[in-house]
Amino acid sequence: MATGDTPLAIGPDTRVTLHFSILLPGGEEVDSTWNRRPATFEVGDGNLLPGFERALFGLEAGATRRLEIAPEDGFGMPHPDNVQTLDRSAFPPDLTLEEGLVVSFADAARAEVPGIVKRIDAERVEVDFNHPLAGRTLIFDVNIIRVEPLISTPLA
Repeated sequence: MATGDTPLAIGPDTRVTLHFSILLPGGEEVDSTWNRRPATFEVGDGNLLPGFERALFGLEAGATRRLEIAPEDGFGMPHPDNVQTLDRSAFPPDLTLEEGLVVSFADAARAEVPGIVKRIDAERVEVDFNHPLAGRTLIFDVNIIRVEPLISTPLA
């Protein structure tokens, strides 16, 4: 709670605990916390899509909502530059390549980067490194469990 009996709303300097499901417009569920522990995050910590975080602003504990997040406020729009054509020899010879296969690559910093195989021929493989949900409208079903103020401790 905030001061007195006024409930604290989600906004800057709050910690939020919630359950959520992410759905595509056709009803396909992409992710959900409903069958596991709820998610907790601090507003502005970078753990949530900015558009989803903004859509939560003003909600209080106990609120349930269905929030529609446009692609540009979610994972963005696909970028043609993120589709690369690689030589077939860049893949292990024992790897059975097929369209839709998710393959893990390492970037320059050795971080894991997933790519989705889009096209294959005898010599080349087209791989899409855009996020799989780029360009998609997302629907979030949320239940806000708790909203707490962030307690900052002064530096000594």
